[in-house]
Amino acid sequence: MGFMLRAVSLVGIAIVLLAGCQSLTGKTAGEVIDDATITAQVKSKLAGERAATLTRVDVDTNQGVVYLNGVVESAAMKQRASEIARQVKGVRDVVNNLRVQAG
Repeated sequence: MGFMLRAVSLVGIAIVLLAGCQSLTGKTAGEVIDDATITAQVKSKLAGERAATLTRVDVDTNQGVVYLNGVVESAAMKQRASEIARQVKGVRDVVNNLRVQAG
């Protein structure tokens, strides 16, 4: 009986936390998970590229829109980062804020 009470309590706490998450971010728990998954997949694909600079790109996702921030070595790398992000399932759009390193 004690195990069942603890299990029900944990489920209740999880529901409250997920509801709190939605009220803070305006996103459902599913949207938070989807965005986190997209971010992880984009980062993984960027890390798989030969260009080491792409591993330093900051990736954020909000409701399926991927935001790329940071500095890259060339315009080609900036373009490639966008292409990679667009290949990930669930990406609705890409906002490429990457800057090309001067000099």
